Amino acid sequence: MTLDDILVEMKQAEKIVVMAHETPDGDAIGSMLSMKLALKKMGKEADVIVKEFPRTFAFLPGANTVEEKTDVEKYDLAISLDCADLKRLVGREYFEKAKKTIVIDHHSTNMMYGDINFVNPVSPACCEILAGMFEYFDIDIDVEIGSCIATGIITDTGGFKYSSVTAETFEFTAELIRKGVNISDIYQRVLETRRKSNFELLRRAMNRLELLEDDKIAFTYINKKDEEEVHAEIGDHEGIVENGRSIEGVKVSVFIREKEENLYKVSMRAGNGTNINVSDICYVFGGGGHPRAAGATVAGTVEQVKEKLVKEIKKVI
Repeated sequence: MTLDDILVEMKQAEKIVVMAHETPDGDAIGSMLSMKLALKKMGKEADVIVKEFPRTFAFLPGANTVEEKTDVEKYDLAISLDCADLKRLVGREYFEKAKKTIVIDHHSTNMMYGDINFVNPVSPACCEILAGMFEYFDIDIDVEIGSCIATGIITDTGGFKYSSVTAETFEFTAELIRKGVNISDIYQRVLETRRKSNFELLRRAMNRLELLEDDKIAFTYINKKDEEEVHAEIGDHEGIVENGRSIEGVKVSVFIREKEENLYKVSMRAGNGTNINVSDICYVFGGGGHPRAAGATVAGTVEQVKEKLVKEIKKVI
């Protein structure tokens, strides 16, 4: 399917809903809010469905318009952003009931679950795909839309430091600066500002960090008790996994957090200078993501989950 097909569906639809993956990060939130604003420029009103919204991104335009709906409405068009798998899509009941569905994503593990699928695994952020899409649609990327797009690009590239960054990434960012988007302010807000609760979780995780398999695997965790004791907010666990990958000699960094009793959410990163595909490792557990950044959900105690993960990681290191 082409961008023209997507534009036709957007123009024809009257009731539109926009959604992304669970525990949304900056790219997911930036994608949803920029899409809502872009649709508004087309004369369309769209609902944005979010169950969890990290306070870090509350500064973005339109952030106060997201909602958690309880009634399952039937939409003309449902748009999934930055989500590789239908099972991780927040609001999938609206997606499944919609007359037409569109998936826009940059994960190589995308299951192509929409009527129209526009997936570019080379793009470092879903927001970068949208920037190109809006330009093609002749939608003016103003400061509001641009701030949302910049947030997605900055967070999913780790502040432009990951190898997925391309010349096009900097070209889009340069254009956003020309539009008046304050890249420096956004960078500081989303990457360099820590809440006390986030810092306390990081401190606990670092105190527990283990180096395994001749220091090639960094492993740490937090549990529900930790989150309760530090009064953690949504998104306070973000970035913890990055600390392990920065240790010299580490090939895979693993961070797990308790989702519910005997069930852990896994975040995995490839170490600096390695060519290990952590998405393949996470795929074994029903997860996925990017070659250098992926995740999954694994059942068991901390020790059991660690054992399962290390067993698979050992096969590739």
